[in-house]
Amino acid sequence: MIDEAEPPGGVDAYDGRGQLLWKKDWPAAQRALVDWWDHRDLALHVVAPRDEPAEAIPAPPPPSSLEAQWLSPAYRVEQQLHLLSNTYYGGVAFPMYKCSLGPGSVGLLLGSEARLSPETIWYEPVISDPETHPPLVFRPEGVWWERHVAHIEAARREQKGRYLIGYPDLVENLDTLAQLRGSEQTLMDLVERPGWVSSSIEAITQAYFDVFDAMRPLLADADGANGFHAFSLWGPGRTAKIQCDFCCMISPRMFRRFVQPALQSQCDWLDYAMYHLDGTQAIPQLDNLLAIDSLRAIEWTPQDGRPGGGSPEWYSLYRRIKAAGKSVQAIDVLPH
Repeated sequence: MIDEAEPPGGVDAYDGRGQLLWKKDWPAAQRALVDWWDHRDLALHVVAPRDEPAEAIPAPPPPSSLEAQWLSPAYRVEQQLHLLSNTYYGGVAFPMYKCSLGPGSVGLLLGSEARLSPETIWYEPVISDPETHPPLVFRPEGVWWERHVAHIEAARREQKGRYLIGYPDLVENLDTLAQLRGSEQTLMDLVERPGWVSSSIEAITQAYFDVFDAMRPLLADADGANGFHAFSLWGPGRTAKIQCDFCCMISPRMFRRFVQPALQSQCDWLDYAMYHLDGTQAIPQLDNLLAIDSLRAIEWTPQDGRPGGGSPEWYSLYRRIKAAGKSVQAIDVLPH
Protein backbone atom coordinates (compact mmCIF):
# COMPACT_ATOMS: atom_id res chain seq x y z
CA MET A 1 0.00 0.00 0.00
CA ILE A 2 1.18 3.51 -0.78
CA ASP A 3 -0.24 6.40 1.17
CA GLU A 4 -0.23 9.98 0.04
CA ALA A 5 0.20 13.56 1.14
CA GLU A 6 -2.25 16.38 0.59
CA PRO A 7 -2.23 17.70 -2.99
CA PRO A 8 -0.44 20.97 -3.71
CA GLY A 9 -2.20 21.21 -7.07
CA GLY A 10 -0.97 22.76 -10.29
CA VAL A 11 0.51 19.71 -12.05
CA ASP A 12 -1.35 17.96 -14.84
CA ALA A 13 -1.76 14.19 -14.64
CA TYR A 14 0.70 12.13 -16.64
CA ASP A 15 -0.72 10.84 -19.90
CA GLY A 16 0.66 7.31 -19.76
CA ARG A 17 1.02 5.72 -23.18
CA GLY A 18 2.80 2.49 -22.32
CA GLN A 19 1.23 -0.96 -22.45
CA LEU A 20 2.15 -4.14 -20.61
CA LEU A 21 0.70 -7.48 -21.63
CA TRP A 22 0.74 -8.69 -18.03
CA LYS A 23 -0.80 -5.44 -16.70
CA LYS A 24 -3.75 -4.45 -18.85
CA ASP A 25 -4.47 -1.22 -16.96
CA TRP A 26 -0.85 -0.04 -16.96
CA PRO A 27 -1.61 3.46 -18.39
CA ALA A 28 -4.09 4.08 -15.58
CA ALA A 29 -1.54 2.83 -13.03
CA GLN A 30 1.07 5.20 -14.47
CA ARG A 31 -1.25 8.16 -14.03
CA ALA A 32 -2.04 7.10 -10.46
CA LEU A 33 1.65 6.74 -9.63
CA VAL A 34 2.40 10.24 -10.90
CA ASP A 35 -0.49 11.58 -8.84
CA TRP A 36 1.10 9.87 -5.82
CA TRP A 37 4.54 11.35 -6.53
CA ASP A 38 2.90 14.77 -6.93
CA HIS A 39 1.01 14.44 -3.59
CA ARG A 40 -2.42 14.38 -5.18
CA ASP A 41 -3.89 10.99 -4.38
CA LEU A 42 -3.69 7.57 -2.75
CA ALA A 43 -2.07 4.75 -4.74
CA LEU A 44 -2.81 1.16 -3.73
CA HIS A 45 -0.24 -1.50 -4.59
CA VAL A 46 -1.75 -4.99 -4.41
CA VAL A 47 -0.06 -8.28 -5.30
CA ALA A 48 -1.32 -11.83 -4.84
CA PRO A 49 -0.89 -15.27 -6.41
CA ARG A 50 -2.90 -15.63 -9.62
CA ASP A 51 -5.51 -18.37 -9.91
CA GLU A 52 -4.33 -18.92 -13.47
CA PRO A 53 -0.95 -17.73 -14.74
CA ALA A 54 -0.80 -14.92 -17.27
CA GLU A 55 1.29 -17.33 -19.31
CA ALA A 56 2.18 -20.97 -18.68
CA ILE A 57 5.86 -20.70 -17.76
CA PRO A 58 7.17 -23.59 -15.66
CA ALA A 59 9.37 -23.04 -12.64
CA PRO A 60 13.02 -23.85 -13.27
CA PRO A 61 14.65 -26.73 -11.38
CA PRO A 62 16.54 -25.67 -8.25
CA PRO A 63 19.83 -23.97 -9.09
CA SER A 64 22.84 -26.21 -9.02
CA SER A 65 24.92 -23.75 -6.96
CA LEU A 66 24.89 -20.31 -5.39
CA GLU A 67 26.72 -19.06 -8.46
CA ALA A 68 23.89 -20.31 -10.68
CA GLN A 69 21.26 -18.84 -8.35
CA TRP A 70 22.73 -15.34 -8.44
CA LEU A 71 24.96 -15.09 -11.50
CA SER A 72 23.36 -17.23 -14.22
CA PRO A 73 21.25 -15.05 -16.54
CA ALA A 74 19.55 -18.19 -17.91
CA TYR A 75 18.40 -19.34 -14.47
CA ARG A 76 17.39 -15.85 -13.37
CA VAL A 77 15.25 -15.37 -16.50
CA GLU A 78 13.39 -18.66 -15.96
CA GLN A 79 12.88 -17.95 -12.26
CA GLN A 80 11.69 -14.37 -12.79
CA LEU A 81 9.34 -15.18 -15.68
CA HIS A 82 7.69 -17.94 -13.67
CA LEU A 83 7.26 -15.60 -10.69
CA LEU A 84 5.96 -12.63 -12.69
CA SER A 85 3.52 -14.69 -14.76
CA ASN A 86 2.00 -16.21 -11.61
CA THR A 87 1.48 -12.91 -9.77
CA TYR A 88 -1.66 -10.77 -9.84
CA TYR A 89 -0.91 -7.03 -10.02
CA GLY A 90 -3.72 -4.85 -8.71
CA GLY A 91 -3.93 -1.08 -8.32
CA VAL A 92 -0.59 0.49 -9.23
CA ALA A 93 1.38 -2.78 -8.85
CA PHE A 94 3.01 -3.96 -12.08
CA PRO A 95 5.32 -6.75 -13.26
CA MET A 96 8.96 -5.67 -12.94
CA TYR A 97 11.92 -7.94 -13.60
CA LYS A 98 14.51 -7.98 -10.80
CA CYS A 99 18.05 -7.80 -12.14
CA SER A 100 19.76 -6.82 -8.86
CA LEU A 101 22.96 -8.55 -7.85
CA GLY A 102 22.38 -7.93 -4.17
CA PRO A 103 21.75 -4.63 -2.36
CA GLY A 104 24.69 -2.51 -3.46
CA SER A 105 25.59 -2.46 -7.14
CA VAL A 106 27.55 0.81 -6.97
CA GLY A 107 29.92 -0.70 -4.41
CA LEU A 108 30.39 -3.80 -6.55
CA LEU A 109 31.22 -1.60 -9.52
CA LEU A 110 33.74 0.33 -7.41
CA GLY A 111 35.66 -2.77 -6.45
CA SER A 112 34.05 -4.61 -3.55
CA GLU A 113 33.88 -8.38 -3.79
CA ALA A 114 30.69 -10.40 -3.41
CA ARG A 115 30.12 -13.26 -1.00
CA LEU A 116 27.09 -15.28 -2.07
CA SER A 117 24.56 -16.75 0.36
CA PRO A 118 21.16 -18.38 -0.22
CA GLU A 119 19.29 -15.26 0.96
CA THR A 120 21.40 -12.37 -0.32
CA ILE A 121 24.79 -11.18 -1.49
CA TRP A 122 27.22 -9.84 1.10
CA TYR A 123 30.14 -7.58 0.27
CA GLU A 124 33.75 -7.79 1.35
CA PRO A 125 35.61 -4.54 2.19
CA VAL A 126 38.52 -3.67 -0.09
CA ILE A 127 39.84 -0.33 1.21
CA SER A 128 42.53 -1.24 3.73
CA ASP A 129 44.57 1.96 3.41
CA PRO A 130 42.75 5.15 2.37
CA GLU A 131 46.08 6.81 1.58
CA THR A 132 47.04 4.33 -1.13
CA HIS A 133 43.68 3.04 -2.39
CA PRO A 134 42.92 4.03 -6.01
CA PRO A 135 40.33 6.77 -6.60
CA LEU A 136 36.69 5.67 -6.46
CA VAL A 137 35.78 6.05 -10.13
CA PHE A 138 33.23 4.01 -12.07
CA ARG A 139 34.24 2.69 -15.46
CA PRO A 140 31.84 0.56 -17.57
CA GLU A 141 34.15 -2.43 -17.67
CA GLY A 142 35.21 -5.40 -15.57
CA VAL A 143 33.51 -8.60 -14.48
CA TRP A 144 30.75 -7.07 -12.33
CA TRP A 145 29.75 -4.56 -14.98
CA GLU A 146 29.65 -7.37 -17.54
CA ARG A 147 27.48 -9.47 -15.21
CA HIS A 148 25.02 -6.62 -14.71
CA VAL A 149 24.75 -6.03 -18.45
CA ALA A 150 24.38 -9.76 -19.16
CA HIS A 151 21.46 -10.01 -16.72
CA ILE A 152 19.72 -6.95 -18.15
CA GLU A 153 20.21 -8.04 -21.74
CA ALA A 154 18.88 -11.52 -20.99
CA ALA A 155 15.78 -9.95 -19.45
CA ARG A 156 15.38 -7.65 -22.46
CA ARG A 157 15.49 -10.57 -24.90
CA GLU A 158 12.52 -12.19 -23.16
CA GLN A 159 10.63 -8.98 -22.37
CA LYS A 160 8.25 -8.95 -25.38
CA GLY A 161 6.04 -6.26 -23.87
CA ARG A 162 5.17 -8.34 -20.79
CA TYR A 163 7.02 -6.57 -17.98
CA LEU A 164 9.35 -3.71 -17.10
CA ILE A 165 12.97 -4.19 -16.10
CA GLY A 166 13.85 -2.23 -13.00
CA TYR A 167 17.16 -0.69 -12.07
CA PRO A 168 19.20 -2.86 -9.72
CA ASP A 169 19.46 -1.76 -6.10
CA LEU A 170 22.34 0.68 -6.60
CA VAL A 171 22.85 2.11 -3.04
CA GLU A 172 25.02 5.13 -2.30
CA ASN A 173 26.52 7.46 0.30
CA LEU A 174 27.88 6.11 3.61
CA ASP A 175 26.26 2.72 2.97
CA THR A 176 28.49 2.23 -0.06
CA LEU A 177 31.55 3.58 1.72
CA ALA A 178 30.94 1.09 4.56
CA GLN A 179 30.57 -1.64 1.94
CA LEU A 180 34.01 -0.76 0.59
CA ARG A 181 35.75 0.04 3.88
CA GLY A 182 33.86 -1.92 6.56
CA SER A 183 31.30 -0.48 8.98
CA GLU A 184 33.48 -0.32 12.10
CA GLN A 185 36.37 1.26 10.25
CA THR A 186 34.04 3.77 8.59
CA LEU A 187 32.81 4.84 12.03
CA MET A 188 36.42 5.43 13.06
CA ASP A 189 37.09 7.31 9.82
CA LEU A 190 34.24 9.73 10.52
CA VAL A 191 36.28 10.91 13.54
CA GLU A 192 39.85 10.32 12.38
CA ARG A 193 39.56 11.06 8.63
CA PRO A 194 36.52 13.32 8.18
CA GLY A 195 37.96 14.99 5.09
CA TRP A 196 38.59 11.64 3.45
CA VAL A 197 35.05 10.50 4.28
CA SER A 198 33.56 13.63 2.70
CA SER A 199 35.65 13.35 -0.45
CA SER A 200 34.86 9.63 -0.71
CA ILE A 201 31.13 10.30 -0.47
CA GLU A 202 31.46 12.92 -3.22
CA ALA A 203 33.24 10.36 -5.41
CA ILE A 204 30.59 7.71 -4.65
CA THR A 205 27.82 10.18 -5.54
CA GLN A 206 29.46 10.89 -8.89
CA ALA A 207 29.89 7.16 -9.47
CA TYR A 208 26.17 6.70 -8.72
CA PHE A 209 25.28 9.25 -11.40
CA ASP A 210 27.67 7.59 -13.87
CA VAL A 211 26.29 4.09 -13.20
CA PHE A 212 22.71 5.32 -13.48
CA ASP A 213 23.42 6.98 -16.81
CA ALA A 214 25.41 4.02 -18.15
CA MET A 215 22.44 1.71 -17.46
CA ARG A 216 19.87 4.17 -18.76
CA PRO A 217 19.97 3.09 -22.44
CA LEU A 218 19.14 -0.45 -21.26
CA LEU A 219 16.45 0.40 -18.69
CA ALA A 220 14.66 3.66 -19.56
CA ASP A 221 11.84 3.81 -22.07
CA ALA A 222 11.63 6.22 -25.01
CA ASP A 223 9.99 8.89 -22.83
CA GLY A 224 12.72 8.71 -20.19
CA ALA A 225 10.66 6.84 -17.60
CA ASN A 226 12.16 4.00 -15.60
CA GLY A 227 11.36 1.48 -12.91
CA PHE A 228 13.44 0.81 -9.80
CA HIS A 229 12.97 -2.68 -8.44
CA ALA A 230 13.57 -1.99 -4.74
CA PHE A 231 10.17 -0.92 -3.36
CA SER A 232 8.49 -1.28 -6.77
CA LEU A 233 8.97 2.28 -8.00
CA TRP A 234 8.17 3.82 -11.36
CA GLY A 235 8.21 7.43 -12.53
CA PRO A 236 8.25 9.35 -15.85
CA GLY A 237 11.87 10.43 -15.44
CA ARG A 238 14.95 9.43 -13.47
CA THR A 239 13.37 7.42 -10.65
CA ALA A 240 15.11 5.72 -7.71
CA LYS A 241 15.06 4.69 -4.09
CA ILE A 242 17.83 6.31 -2.03
CA GLN A 243 19.02 5.45 1.46
CA CYS A 244 21.55 5.67 4.25
CA ASP A 245 20.98 2.79 6.68
CA PHE A 246 24.32 3.75 8.24
CA CYS A 247 22.54 6.82 9.64
CA CYS A 248 21.31 4.71 12.58
CA MET A 249 24.88 4.82 13.95
CA ILE A 250 25.53 8.57 13.69
CA SER A 251 24.03 11.72 15.17
CA PRO A 252 21.77 14.14 13.28
CA ARG A 253 24.66 16.63 13.34
CA MET A 254 26.98 14.14 11.63
CA PHE A 255 24.18 13.31 9.19
CA ARG A 256 23.92 16.98 8.20
CA ARG A 257 27.67 17.22 7.71
CA PHE A 258 28.42 13.99 5.86
CA VAL A 259 25.21 12.51 4.44
CA GLN A 260 22.70 15.24 3.71
CA PRO A 261 24.73 17.14 1.05
CA ALA A 262 25.07 14.02 -1.11
CA LEU A 263 21.39 13.12 -0.66
CA GLN A 264 20.49 16.67 -1.69
CA SER A 265 22.59 16.30 -4.84
CA GLN A 266 20.94 12.99 -5.65
CA CYS A 267 17.43 14.32 -5.15
CA ASP A 268 18.18 17.38 -7.27
CA TRP A 269 19.58 15.15 -10.04
CA LEU A 270 16.82 12.57 -9.94
CA ASP A 271 13.31 13.47 -11.02
CA TYR A 272 11.58 11.10 -8.59
CA ALA A 273 13.48 10.16 -5.44
CA MET A 274 12.10 8.18 -2.50
CA TYR A 275 14.10 7.69 0.71
CA HIS A 276 14.09 4.28 2.45
CA LEU A 277 13.77 5.00 6.19
CA ASP A 278 14.78 1.76 7.90
CA GLY A 279 13.94 1.15 11.54
CA THR A 280 13.17 3.29 14.56
CA GLN A 281 16.88 3.98 15.05
CA ALA A 282 16.73 6.05 11.83
CA ILE A 283 13.81 8.26 12.93
CA PRO A 284 16.11 10.89 14.59
CA GLN A 285 17.28 11.75 11.04
CA LEU A 286 13.76 12.46 9.78
CA ASP A 287 13.91 16.25 10.20
CA ASN A 288 17.11 16.30 8.16
CA LEU A 289 15.38 14.35 5.41
CA LEU A 290 12.26 16.50 5.43
CA ALA A 291 14.47 19.54 4.88
CA ILE A 292 15.46 18.24 1.41
CA ASP A 293 12.97 20.02 -0.84
CA SER A 294 13.61 17.85 -3.90
CA LEU A 295 13.00 14.60 -1.98
CA ARG A 296 9.50 13.62 -3.09
CA ALA A 297 8.66 10.63 -0.89
CA ILE A 298 9.71 8.60 2.14
CA GLU A 299 9.18 4.87 2.69
CA TRP A 300 9.00 3.48 6.23
CA THR A 301 10.27 -0.01 7.14
CA PRO A 302 9.73 -1.00 10.79
CA GLN A 303 12.33 -3.41 12.16
CA ASP A 304 11.53 -7.00 13.09
CA GLY A 305 9.46 -7.28 16.21
CA ARG A 306 7.57 -4.04 15.64
CA PRO A 307 4.13 -3.68 13.98
CA GLY A 308 4.28 -3.66 10.19
CA GLY A 309 3.61 -0.83 7.78
CA GLY A 310 0.10 0.56 7.99
CA SER A 311 -0.18 -0.07 11.74
CA PRO A 312 -1.84 2.74 13.73
CA GLU A 313 1.42 2.91 15.70
CA TRP A 314 2.97 4.68 12.70
CA TYR A 315 0.13 7.09 11.88
CA SER A 316 1.84 10.01 13.61
CA LEU A 317 5.02 9.30 11.64
CA TYR A 318 3.08 9.22 8.37
CA ARG A 319 1.31 12.49 9.26
CA ARG A 320 4.64 14.13 10.06
CA ILE A 321 6.02 13.17 6.65
CA LYS A 322 2.89 14.26 4.82
CA ALA A 323 2.77 17.58 6.67
CA ALA A 324 6.22 18.32 5.22
CA GLY A 325 4.87 17.89 1.68
CA LYS A 326 6.27 14.42 1.03
CA SER A 327 4.43 11.33 -0.14
CA VAL A 328 4.48 8.24 2.09
CA GLN A 329 5.01 4.62 1.13
CA ALA A 330 3.72 2.15 3.72
CA ILE A 331 4.87 -1.42 2.98
CA ASP A 332 3.60 -4.86 3.98
CA VAL A 333 0.15 -3.56 4.83
CA LEU A 334 -2.09 -6.55 5.51
CA PRO A 335 -5.75 -6.78 4.40
CA HIS A 336 -8.45 -6.56 7.05
